[in-house]
Amino acid sequence: MIEHSHLKIIQALHTNGTLTEAANRLCLSQPALSHQISYLEKKLGIALWQKEGRNLRLTQAGLLLLDVANQVLPVLSQAEQTLAAYSEGRCGILRIGVECYPCFEWLNAVIGEFMRQMPDIDIDIVQKFKFSGLEGLLNHHIDLLITPDLIKKEKIHYETLAEYKLMLLVSSDHPLAGEKPLTPETLSRETLITFPVSMERLDILTRYLTPAHLEPAKIKRIESLEIMLQMTALKRGVCVLPEWLADIKMKHLKLTKKPIGKRGLSQQLFLAMRTCDKSIPYIMKFMQVGQHSASNALKD
Repeated sequence: MIEHSHLKIIQALHTNGTLTEAANRLCLSQPALSHQISYLEKKLGIALWQKEGRNLRLTQAGLLLLDVANQVLPVLSQAEQTLAAYSEGRCGILRIGVECYPCFEWLNAVIGEFMRQMPDIDIDIVQKFKFSGLEGLLNHHIDLLITPDLIKKEKIHYETLAEYKLMLLVSSDHPLAGEKPLTPETLSRETLITFPVSMERLDILTRYLTPAHLEPAKIKRIESLEIMLQMTALKRGVCVLPEWLADIKMKHLKLTKKPIGKRGLSQQLFLAMRTCDKSIPYIMKFMQVGQHSASNALKD
């Protein structure tokens, strides 16, 4: 069987021309290299080199093997480098699931910075899941999950990305835009425009209206953030967004933000991963970049 070392020998002999120079290139003694050449020729049953004074010339069989070496060795070298990169966490594919609709505003910046620091890592973004995001994580369909929900499960590890306030957005000429504080009763008379998520994941319901035994007059689900904001600006309803995102969008639309409750409605954003993966270098790097970039974006 032709081995990796045999291909390196024939390439070195062709490149360097003499046994001594080839031996030096391969960090072998000349007797050791001569022995390996003789062994290979005996094993293959054919001469691979002919001596011409101090030089060695490849036979037709040797040229064939050289052609193989020139094709195979670069491929093996690349494979070794890639495997080393995998081992060191410098290369791979990172599949990120997102359960936070507003997060895409800052996620682009996070991913951009991560890819600049880890150029050998490919990224896939998964927004819609056949099952839940946690199931996707446990079934290895994704590697990380960005979510506002901390659901404790065995084999799942959470890291906090950032904390922020949720704000109610209304049109600037909406009756709720005045100085009068928001109450569950006044909000219950409005149409709530929200992302298409389940009722139990809407904090404005579970943490504000439901405890007061109230619900919105109507709930309208919209996938597009921009359409949601346009409808809010036109007094077709009200919506709830993280304060950092509300501040950005209010620059371009006639909107007013109002705190929810006396102390405001706080929210956290988490990065979930399989416990066994939390030491993988490129996952740790994404977490570091995410915590730094996301915290700045969500708090500013």
